[in-house]
Amino acid sequence: MKNETKAIFFAILAVLLWSTAATAFKLALKELHFLHLLTIASYTSTLVFLLFLIIKGQLKTTFVISSKLWIFSAVSGMLNPFLYYIVLLGAYSLLPAYMAQPLNYTWPIVLVLFSSWFLKQSLKPVSLVAFFLSLMGVFFIAYSSKSNGQESSLWGVLLATGSSIIWALYWIVNIKDRRTPFQKLFLNFLFGSIYISLLLLLLHLPFPKWNYSYLAAIYTGIFEMGITFLLWLMALTYSSRSDKISIYIFLSPVLSLIFISTILKEQITVMAIAGFLCILLGIVIIKWKEKVNFGHD
Repeated sequence: MKNETKAIFFAILAVLLWSTAATAFKLALKELHFLHLLTIASYTSTLVFLLFLIIKGQLKTTFVISSKLWIFSAVSGMLNPFLYYIVLLGAYSLLPAYMAQPLNYTWPIVLVLFSSWFLKQSLKPVSLVAFFLSLMGVFFIAYSSKSNGQESSLWGVLLATGSSIIWALYWIVNIKDRRTPFQKLFLNFLFGSIYISLLLLLLHLPFPKWNYSYLAAIYTGIFEMGITFLLWLMALTYSSRSDKISIYIFLSPVLSLIFISTILKEQITVMAIAGFLCILLGIVIIKWKEKVNFGHD
């Protein structure tokens, strides 16, 4: 199998698994509080990263770092998984999956805006077009439930959209960290697991008895937060250019809606589809701009 073929295989597999995340969230939230879901998923992901570091022989060097990097990991772990998934899963507990998923997917556009502010990168008109398309999509999705005879949760919409801000900020913060991705992620999730455990103790929120939602939470930890990242890294490694496989990420929201409608049986409204298409178009414009810039370098 040629390297480019391997890259496409791993990229599609990663995207396919990521596309099941929204469905897994809702299945887990049937019987679990979203903080319980985050705790189980976070510890599961930490174990996945730990196993990988042991296999690669990188565990010892992961802990031999400066006090500055320890602080950096503690702050990063506060952003992701702690704050990011609290906000995101809180949104999923309030909204149907077909609404929460595309709202969270506005992060590539938010990332471009953050890059212009924090990294002093110029913000071009095409980026503003993508931003306003995204806002239009958020508006459509926020009011989509009214066409279905239901009232959406404004708080849930704000949380789902706000999660993209935390995710973009997390990536901006981590740009200058030169450690290997799995070393960073392991320590981030280790700190995040500690934070969520302390929060559960503070809130006196005991776990419910074993039920099948626990399996969905473990699945989330393995495939949404854990091993899928390894698959994506493998795709990047085998590909000659990252933009060749980044296009496959557009499949994720589309496949996710298919899983949501077929497994969760959620009725997706016309307004929601319109909003989804606006957000997807905004992301395509952002990615197209990146590709054009890449070609001019």
